[in-house]
Amino acid sequence: METTKKQTINGGEFLIRETQAKDIFIPAEFSEEQRMMAQACQDFIDTEILANIEKIDSMKDPNLVPTILKKAGELGLLGISVPEEYQGLGMSFNTSMLIADIMGAAGSFSTTFGAQTGIGTLPILFYGTEEQKQKYLPKLATGEWATCYCLTEPDAGSDANSGKTKATLSEDGKNYLLNGQKMWISNGGFADLFIVFAKIDDDKNLTAFIVEKDFGGITMNEEEKKMGIKGSSTRQVFFNDCKVPEENMLSERENGFKIAVNILNIGRAKLGAGVLGGCRRVIDLSINYAAERKQFGVSINTFGAIKAKLAEMAIKTYVSESLSYRLGQNIEDRIDALIEEGLEVNKAKLKGVEQFAIECAISKIHGSEVLDYVVDEGVQVYGGMGYSAEAPMERAYRDARIARIYEGTNEINRMLMVGMVLKRALKGDIDLMGPAKAVSEELTSVPSFDTPDASVLFAPEKEELKKLKKVFLMIGGKAAKDLGEKIEDEQEIMMNLADIMIEVYAVESALLRTEKRVSIKGEDACKHQISMVRVYLSEAIDKIQSAGKEAIAAFTSGDEQKMMLMGLKRFTKMDPVNTKVLRRDIANDMIAKGKYPYFD
Repeated sequence: METTKKQTINGGEFLIRETQAKDIFIPAEFSEEQRMMAQACQDFIDTEILANIEKIDSMKDPNLVPTILKKAGELGLLGISVPEEYQGLGMSFNTSMLIADIMGAAGSFSTTFGAQTGIGTLPILFYGTEEQKQKYLPKLATGEWATCYCLTEPDAGSDANSGKTKATLSEDGKNYLLNGQKMWISNGGFADLFIVFAKIDDDKNLTAFIVEKDFGGITMNEEEKKMGIKGSSTRQVFFNDCKVPEENMLSERENGFKIAVNILNIGRAKLGAGVLGGCRRVIDLSINYAAERKQFGVSINTFGAIKAKLAEMAIKTYVSESLSYRLGQNIEDRIDALIEEGLEVNKAKLKGVEQFAIECAISKIHGSEVLDYVVDEGVQVYGGMGYSAEAPMERAYRDARIARIYEGTNEINRMLMVGMVLKRALKGDIDLMGPAKAVSEELTSVPSFDTPDASVLFAPEKEELKKLKKVFLMIGGKAAKDLGEKIEDEQEIMMNLADIMIEVYAVESALLRTEKRVSIKGEDACKHQISMVRVYLSEAIDKIQSAGKEAIAAFTSGDEQKMMLMGLKRFTKMDPVNTKVLRRDIANDMIAKGKYPYFD
């Protein structure tokens, strides 16, 4: 049978290249094995998490969460990414994304799970020696040991490399003595193993260490009192002459900051997926509550305002799903290609993620902000009951807020992604300036009055998507040319550019997912997904127009400004969409089915 090879794309190139629907992955393509793992994860959440949610959040039983974590390990859920030779399951990157997604419905336990399987385990998997892997990974993959990640300090948050924790080599050269303070350490209260970042002597960069709790010299404050994720352990950890064997240095001296950056890239991708289960659960609860709650003698799900809310919650979630799994497969495909070229497996995995660091940031930002939107509207659908701790929305609302902060605040991630695009352009990894120059020349030319064939599915939408990419190229190219390196001081402009990038990637991902789904299931079976794309595109155009206008006004003036504003108007011009009708149709479909039915 003849197969068509996927067109490979580099990170950030979505801004200048057209991607074909056949080249992306969509949830409808998950294998039977992956679906079985997802169902096992959902069953675990239902029986172990949701059934004990009040006990977990109260933290009255200090053994409850560690016991549940061990049960997750017994089911294989902690070892999805760990190779079989270290007692893991050795499954694909996108499978780990899927499990993170489902675990998103587990409330505060999703933070416990993420700290264990991500930042607590992956540094050893990717950077550890064979001896370190053999010693520690089986314990972490099976849940025998819990782990945590000690990077943040009181004066070193986003600027992690400024940490003051020190490591000093003993006179006999056999041990390092760690001294310092770490804060916001998830799983810290019951961890057996600590991934600790410190500076040796007067080094410029951090070094990472694998620290066992039994090494001694470790003390902690009481559990932090937090707004949400109350059932997750969060401690300040103090190291006082903590004696660490020199063989427990992780990777090389001063390689700690690189480890932190690469692991955070993975964490951002996983977090983008890890909010989705929470979104779907809140939508399902809102649909069912709206059916039961009556006002003026009828269920509130008959009201247009409620239908608009339910539909918009679903649309944003569908879009975030689309970009998350597109990204996961892009990473997986790049990893496979690097391995085929002869690169060692773990190095290939790191380079595969690093290549799509821009999209990882987009996924984290978009997903966390969609979750915030969904839980906020969930509270609103519940009305007064939404504000009551007796109903599920109050906890969901509080738990969601952290997602915009950890793995790098959304503001930091916005600036990082724009900075990465511009740096890659300067290095020649992305040909950004050529297309940007072409768009600049287009502004002075006569616009084309050709119209796409509306009878072809998504032909008008694809044409509009091309124009939205031109908005970024027009503004980003001009800003890079005029501001140069000073653009990093213009954070507001960088935030505007980031918002344009996010919406372009989101629109394209949802469009391509739906187009591919139509090719598999037919247009009639995808009519609500088609409507979702059209509504979201209409909204994205408004956002891009607003962000573009702000950016242009911030660094241009006179005739140049007028020209760019005219270009912005040209590139964001689209016939109005009757979003009211489309949203009502989507809401009616969900109300009839009693759930969010679009995750396939």
